[in-house]
Amino acid sequence: MANAAASATPEHLVVIIGAGPGGICASILLQDQGIEDFVILDQAADFGGSWRDNHYPGLAVDVPGFTYQYTFAPNPKWQRMFPMGRQVWEYHRTVARQHGLYEHARWDTRVVKEEWDDAAGFWRLHIADGSQITARFVISAIGAYITAKDDPGIPGYLDFTGEVLRPNAWNHEYDLRGKRVAVIGTGASSVQISPSIAPQVALLEVYQRTPVWALPKPDVAIPGPVARAMAGRIVGKPLAGVANLFIEGALRVAYQTPRPLFRWAAPRFDGGARRLYRAYLRGVVRDERVRAKLMPGYGPLGKRPTLSNSFLQTFNRDNVELIDVPIERIVSDGIITADGVHHRLDAIVLATGYHLFSDPESYVAGTVVGRDGFDLGVFYNTQRLQAYQSVAVPRLPNRWMVVGPYSWIGTGWHLLVEISSSHAVNVIAAAVRRDEPIVEVTQRAHEEYRAMIRRNDENIDFYYNTLNAGLRTYYVNSDGDMPYIRPTSLFGARQQSRNVDLDAYVFRTAPLDSIADWPVGRATAGR
Repeated sequence: MANAAASATPEHLVVIIGAGPGGICASILLQDQGIEDFVILDQAADFGGSWRDNHYPGLAVDVPGFTYQYTFAPNPKWQRMFPMGRQVWEYHRTVARQHGLYEHARWDTRVVKEEWDDAAGFWRLHIADGSQITARFVISAIGAYITAKDDPGIPGYLDFTGEVLRPNAWNHEYDLRGKRVAVIGTGASSVQISPSIAPQVALLEVYQRTPVWALPKPDVAIPGPVARAMAGRIVGKPLAGVANLFIEGALRVAYQTPRPLFRWAAPRFDGGARRLYRAYLRGVVRDERVRAKLMPGYGPLGKRPTLSNSFLQTFNRDNVELIDVPIERIVSDGIITADGVHHRLDAIVLATGYHLFSDPESYVAGTVVGRDGFDLGVFYNTQRLQAYQSVAVPRLPNRWMVVGPYSWIGTGWHLLVEISSSHAVNVIAAAVRRDEPIVEVTQRAHEEYRAMIRRNDENIDFYYNTLNAGLRTYYVNSDGDMPYIRPTSLFGARQQSRNVDLDAYVFRTAPLDSIADWPVGRATAGR
């Protein structure tokens, strides 16, 4: 390594941006490869990501605990089948502590720009306080729910003089007892918040734009011996295997069913599901008028389905009202709806969603700049979201995303981040072994992968953009694409991350003028 790029020495071999589930996973996999020269940057002051930031009433996981954990760190202490939020946060802190990750963490550090220095062969990370951190490799682990939406898109929301509560910034010192409260939204957080606060308040108004599918939640307390058994290989591994087999089957139905058969079957599936749900509503909601408002007019997979044994039942309470009249504006003392009614309120809960990894608008020009001035924000906002194996983009050397376009594969989040992190770490380890410190995915591999995704996406596109056209759902972004969902085999994705096709990358020690036509071969590398 006798050239300028090879001789330049950054402060760290690897920087991981984000201390949530993805950042924890990537760090541990680096350790498995014998790589200890890494630092974890986070704008907050602890591990946990969304589970650290969100602590609203009723917060819990919406999948069973045995599917919401790292495969290498099963938790023998889950107290419920669907664990509560504080216990999930503590699980992540415990895993980080057990692996010595606190020694690698740098808190209160917000990265405002990632800039590739091709002459030096490493990344310059610009921090909000004006300082810089340099690293040979960068793993972006900022997660899926990047930031809560400050602006709910409702005129006058800054005029309200009462208490404004948000899922990611809940004020637990505010006493809700006897208050008149509005919850705006009926998504996953509202489904948990609304029934949790309803018994305390004098009046709860739930403002609904689109009805949500709220299915029964098979949640039970788990005795200690059962929890320990579920974390063991004899019980826990088969349980996770069955769950993964179910996901694999569902994915294959989604993208492998012949197009004509899928287009015939999908509307019948939606219609049958709606009939069953209408019958379920009759059994749990007493008021016929309220039932009609709560009945979705779209298929069960059109928006994120929720699980709850209390959300629908909350509307049987005398102090709870479901309002489906559009909000005209928010005023100093409440909400005015389109029918002219003035709803006077003491507090408003803005459960209006997040900026997601699957939204092109989440990628701001000038924040990630790679080789030859390539700007990820400009690219994604003009060329649509795309990434090789959901993690790498040409002209961004030495950089991977733990949660990137087309990365959610239907499982609990931990298997997703294990797949993505394993891919990134295996390539980094290969670069270290080869003593070739600059590595970049080829344009050819990237385009071939994207073409495969587009082919596999045809049935999913039909379901969202034809069968359920016009539905406001975060599965469909502003480009009309579905980059939230990865239309491939779960087991195939896991295998590809463990045995990475290294010939999809160019390894080098110095800058190249162009790698657009670099050949793609068959070499692989595993953990």
